[in-house]
Amino acid sequence: MGFYLNPDNDGFCQSIRSRIYVDKTGLIAYTNSCINTEQKNVCVSRPRRFGKSMALIDQKALEEYTGFTEDEVQALCERYDMDFAGTSSWYDGYMFEKFQHIYNPRSVVEAMLCGKCSNYWTSTEVYDALKIYMDMDFDGLRSDIVHMLGGGHVTINTRSFRNDMHTFETKDDVLTLLVHLGYLAYNSKKKEAFIPNKEIIEEFENAMSVSGWPEVMRVLKASEKLLEDTLRGDAQSVAEMLDRAHTEVASILTYNDENSLGCGIGLAYYSARKDYKIIREFPTGKGFADIVFLPLPHTSKPALVVELKYDKTVETVLQQIRDRQYTQALEGYSGEILLVGISYNKENKDKPHSCVIQRLVF
Repeated sequence: MGFYLNPDNDGFCQSIRSRIYVDKTGLIAYTNSCINTEQKNVCVSRPRRFGKSMALIDQKALEEYTGFTEDEVQALCERYDMDFAGTSSWYDGYMFEKFQHIYNPRSVVEAMLCGKCSNYWTSTEVYDALKIYMDMDFDGLRSDIVHMLGGGHVTINTRSFRNDMHTFETKDDVLTLLVHLGYLAYNSKKKEAFIPNKEIIEEFENAMSVSGWPEVMRVLKASEKLLEDTLRGDAQSVAEMLDRAHTEVASILTYNDENSLGCGIGLAYYSARKDYKIIREFPTGKGFADIVFLPLPHTSKPALVVELKYDKTVETVLQQIRDRQYTQALEGYSGEILLVGISYNKENKDKPHSCVIQRLVF
């Protein structure tokens, strides 16, 4: 465009001929070949931002063209000397049937050029738009959002969505729109939506900070101390803080099974995301650990293996920790591992949470 409107713009000519883009479509090379020829009148349209103009529900043959693939991001990280694990935690999370790891291309490019992973979510649409959808009065919408903030997945029906941004009849319509906008990722096989990465979590946090979510914001702000107490091995303080966190969000998130308890715990440990990769249902030697916190390369903090029990005693949690071979699942990891057992007893109204912490060194 600059070449045609500003013929003397040599800087633009230099830019379009430089290899500063990842050309997944071949359009850049084709456009360059047309300049100063009879085929020069080429019109190339682009999505206004990631997710907006590309249907993130089912891409079919266009999956790998929706964003960067894992192989492409690994190559970029090597080229720009960036940490791949950290880049993944910030921008990975979108998935399709064939390509399970799709990255937000705009943010990856910004991170590579700036040499730093941060929130580069497009400024063309501020978080006020997300806030409007989050605050819509549909039964179960707030609970689903809190579940996802805690690391959970929620089942949604995408077929009722009318493919516009104004007509909503159920919470599923709102969540489906958030998938199309890139604020949520979608697992088409399980028909589940979830928050894909740290960048998008920050967008939700920004929206909640100026909206009617004070109880959730109090839990998020207290999460830093909860992590510090956990790392110190202060089981009593951890149990007390989990009690307070549950009290804050009890009107939104009602515990009724270990999955709900896991979402609540994930929300309470919100701040851990800056130093850890958090994995729900992590495979161990025998069965699955409920939540595992794997430290990112830039931190020296220990790994956390969290076992949850709903309506059971802390002794039961301890026994399960002994029975399962957690350390085998972290083969190759050297350093401290904290085994954290958390139980929730609904009969104990005053102090429903109990906690035990064991420290292992390898």
